[in-house]
Amino acid sequence: MMKFILRLFYTLMLVFSFIELAYSKTTKIIFFGDSLIAGYGLINEDNFVSQLNQKTLENKINNVTFFNSGVSGETSTGLLNRYKWVLEDKYDGVIILIGANDALRGIDPSYTSQNIEKILSYLKEKQIPTMLIGMKAPNNLGERYVNEFNEIYPKLSKKYKTAFYPFFLKDVVLKPKLNQKDMIHPNKKGVSIIVNNFFPYFLKFYENLK
Repeated sequence: MMKFILRLFYTLMLVFSFIELAYSKTTKIIFFGDSLIAGYGLINEDNFVSQLNQKTLENKINNVTFFNSGVSGETSTGLLNRYKWVLEDKYDGVIILIGANDALRGIDPSYTSQNIEKILSYLKEKQIPTMLIGMKAPNNLGERYVNEFNEIYPKLSKKYKTAFYPFFLKDVVLKPKLNQKDMIHPNKKGVSIIVNNFFPYFLKFYENLK
């Protein structure tokens, strides 16, 4: 009888250990992107990924780990050339913001679209949950270019059924008090606004990963 009780006790302890491990599992999310993700002109704790991490902690979300794979100056071609080897490490979710430098360089929107589509196609094939963040082209590039570029993100998100945040720089773009001197990269206050706008979309994406 005593042996049975001890065996039952240890079995239950093992079960509870597995349950605790399952609930404490850390969700790993990687952010791909350009200088807007890398945090150009900001100290590390003020960049987008770091501020988003702080926001999650303030909301009692303690079992998620963010990885910042932003590269300043990166185009969609640059990301296409490197994302697979970065993903050799396993992640539970991928968030992508890319294309701003394509627009600044006047790269054909169809070419940018093809690059992003190849990435999304691979992620779908590998069944890695993905969120795509939209960008918008500067108006001085002309109506045709702007329309073609801006349509890339909602179209691809719908096609590959990703989570979607329509415009990264919402409420921040071209506002001097919220941007650095170049009027391209948001300052600490601008990033804070971006994080607050983005957080509800992120939260929904995160909840679907669990």
